Amino acid sequence: MMGSENDGDSREEMENLFLRGDDPLSRTDVNGSPPPADSDPLSAAPPPPNGTSYLEPPSYADVIFSPFDDDDSSSPHSSRSPPPSSYSSSDHIKITVSSPQKEQEIASSILSGGGRSTYITYLITTRTNLPEYKGSDFTVRRRFRDVVALADRLAESYRGFCIPPRPDKSVVEGQVMQRHEFVEQRRVALEKYLRRLALHPVIRKSEELRVFLQVEGKLALQMRAADVEASRVLDEVAQQPGRSGRDLFRLFKELRQTVSNDWGGAKPAVVEEDKEFLERKEKMRDLEKEIVNASQQAETLVKAQQEIGETLGELGLAFIKLTKFENEEAVFNSQRARANDMKNLATAAVKASRFYRELNSQTVKHLDTLHDYLGVMMAVQGAFADRSSALLTVQTLLSEVSSLEGRAEKLEAASSKVFGGDKSRIKKIEELKETIKSTEDAKNVAIKQYEQIKENNRSEVERLNRERRADFLSMMKGFVVNQVGYAEKMASVWAKAAEETSQYNRESS
Repeated sequence: MMGSENDGDSREEMENLFLRGDDPLSRTDVNGSPPPADSDPLSAAPPPPNGTSYLEPPSYADVIFSPFDDDDSSSPHSSRSPPPSSYSSSDHIKITVSSPQKEQEIASSILSGGGRSTYITYLITTRTNLPEYKGSDFTVRRRFRDVVALADRLAESYRGFCIPPRPDKSVVEGQVMQRHEFVEQRRVALEKYLRRLALHPVIRKSEELRVFLQVEGKLALQMRAADVEASRVLDEVAQQPGRSGRDLFRLFKELRQTVSNDWGGAKPAVVEEDKEFLERKEKMRDLEKEIVNASQQAETLVKAQQEIGETLGELGLAFIKLTKFENEEAVFNSQRARANDMKNLATAAVKASRFYRELNSQTVKHLDTLHDYLGVMMAVQGAFADRSSALLTVQTLLSEVSSLEGRAEKLEAASSKVFGGDKSRIKKIEELKETIKSTEDAKNVAIKQYEQIKENNRSEVERLNRERRADFLSMMKGFVVNQVGYAEKMASVWAKAAEETSQYNRESS
């Protein structure tokens, strides 16, 4: 349906000329005198029939963010309430990403030959009145690597929370797309990601985000996910005196159990027994399926509206050419009247086409909420995965304690049979008891972390359920308001064309 880019530009130019009345076709009317040029429908829409006024479609920023059962006295252009995701009108934080800039760094790798590599940095501007931030207006420059580091730190520090997923580092996409297009697409994605973080009631006040947004200069190199996990375990080991190399073996056990669960389909020794959590997890899985389906249908609607708009535009241009032919061949006034009638139809089609394009742009903005919630569901999966990982650690430590206690019992039984005791066995028993104690301490720490992650999961799901209701109501209301507004605009255009056509029919009968 869509032609080349040049064809689209030429069609747009023809439409503009025609709507401004500069086209030769509009220079003669039924009586042979120049008719007044039509006004641009985008700047002054034709009056609706019977003197009734239609609803002017608001911009996306002006959509009413309130439930359907709110007071109906509020008009589409009255004062707006804040979006449902904002938590207080007094506390605010606004983040913008702009001014991409190419920079160079000297490669330290021997393989790179010590040459220079280039990368893109973005200017990140923050305005806030949150007391956690020192100041209200500040800017820093960050590269994508810094964003990856921020995401890794947040994932480690806030286990069990639904943290918005960061943009992907798509190397292939960057090679295929034009450089400026790729940079702009990444800028938009980074801004969207940081704004989502700023909307999270816990993350927005975190030290990690504050440092990222405020501290000038280069940040420390990010830690890989495996390094982050290793760091967490080492911290735990350091806090427990007397720990030995058995912690490394416990890590291997967890890894082996995880691989077995993921690939072999085997279940761990202790399975999740929280029925309420399992039901909640199943509901979230069903919700994700429904959101995926709704998102696909929304995409279908957008494509359909786009095709209707393009087809109406093509129809209008076809009638413009037909009108030109009729005008050139016209001899009688009735032929000129027919040409003028076609011109009215062409004008209506072109105006309706433009309204469809505007409507489609607004539809994309409103229904994009569905796409956003696909990212939210990924964050929920990550939070649930944190719980599973913590449970696996608890299971492994429980198994290890049981195994150590069994070994200690066997050594004690064997030692009791020897008169005076076996000194070497007694020493091993003492070492085992020390190991059991440190493993018990680690188990208690793991259980405490697991319980905290469970509570984080619970509170996050409750929060997301509240926000989802408000976000979806806002999405639907904005979608309906624009559908109604543009439908009335297009109805007005066609009503005018129908009135002009019926007048011509009366005169010719």
